[in-house]
Amino acid sequence: MTPMAAATIKKRTVQSLTNLDGKRVLVRVDYNVPIDKQTGKVTDDTRLRASLPTLEFLLQKKAKLILMSHLGRPKGQVNPKYSLKPVVEPLGKLLKLPVQFSDDCIGPKAKEAVAKLKPGGVLLLENLRFHPEEEANDPGFGKELASLADYYVEDAFGSVHRAHASTAQVPSLLQSAAGFLLEKELNFLQKVKSDPARPYMVILGGAKVSDKLGVVKAMVNQANTIFIGGAMAYTFLKAQGHDVGDSLFEADQIDLAKEILGEAKAKNVSFLLPVDNKIVENLENPGGVKTTDGIDIPQGWKGVDIGAKTIDLLKPKIKEAKSIFWNGPAGIFEVKEFSQGTMEIAKLLADAARQGAMVVVGGGDSVAAVGKAGVSKDMTFISTGGGASLEFLEGQDLPGVSALPNAN
Repeated sequence: MTPMAAATIKKRTVQSLTNLDGKRVLVRVDYNVPIDKQTGKVTDDTRLRASLPTLEFLLQKKAKLILMSHLGRPKGQVNPKYSLKPVVEPLGKLLKLPVQFSDDCIGPKAKEAVAKLKPGGVLLLENLRFHPEEEANDPGFGKELASLADYYVEDAFGSVHRAHASTAQVPSLLQSAAGFLLEKELNFLQKVKSDPARPYMVILGGAKVSDKLGVVKAMVNQANTIFIGGAMAYTFLKAQGHDVGDSLFEADQIDLAKEILGEAKAKNVSFLLPVDNKIVENLENPGGVKTTDGIDIPQGWKGVDIGAKTIDLLKPKIKEAKSIFWNGPAGIFEVKEFSQGTMEIAKLLADAARQGAMVVVGGGDSVAAVGKAGVSKDMTFISTGGGASLEFLEGQDLPGVSALPNAN
């Protein structure tokens, strides 16, 4: 990281921690990774790789690494389905050293595992969310976690927007700092938020307007062009008076969608919505997909993707943009027949990045989409946190960042 990057976030960074030789360093990582139900194997190691710079730096300093993370939503119960154990093998291969595992993140098992750690050793704790106290931001639970270590490093950008015990309690109990990933994330997003090269285009997708309402409103004040895809689009199309058939939309958000459309028009923001849609009668029969001639969707049919006309509408906008932020797919991209729009957007953004535009991708589905399209390496930056990146751009406080001490 450059000194300028550190200055951007104004937080103490991992490089400023001293005397780490033999010291226990508790690192909050984001290993909320996809795991195949059949094989029990990690299917995408993006988040593991993203944590390597911080871990390797600490290992070079001969620290004892204690890694903690959540995985999925076990709702405060021990559930083998959400165990972090499958992460051990791929992480060990990436680090090129053995990774130890503790069956619990606090208590005797965790303490015993930490006591056995040697300098340069790595221990992964079991899922934090097996304890309800984690999501409850319980001070006692935070104290138990902190008791395992001498230092704390926050490197789980995907979790800093949550005020949980591991992110909001522990930093005040130990000497704490931001890891390289957190620093890099905030630096890129700050650039997008405060000083994007223009024209600046925002592409948002996914299921619910209500999930992204704040960021859509914020983007009306920041972006030159906004495109809404995915099921979110049907709420906006409904607000414009279009028929959306049996497509997923949020009736209680229509008035707010009208308000946003009005604000965009008043501010001369180019607010784009699909001009044609891929539709099906039955989601279980993807082979029956058709494309509408225009915007409206007939009764009995559901929108599942954007059509070729919409892609043609996006091409010149993406080509002229100098900064682009993408969060959320344009359709049900997990199904091959419904994935064309999302794949085309990924490829168009890769072309834009290769031509010099700053392209930032955030959100698990978008990250998976660029991976599926084979263009991950072309993007300027891929954020590991969807919700966190949206809340940062919206201007919300990130508790896990606020809890860290300021630089100097």
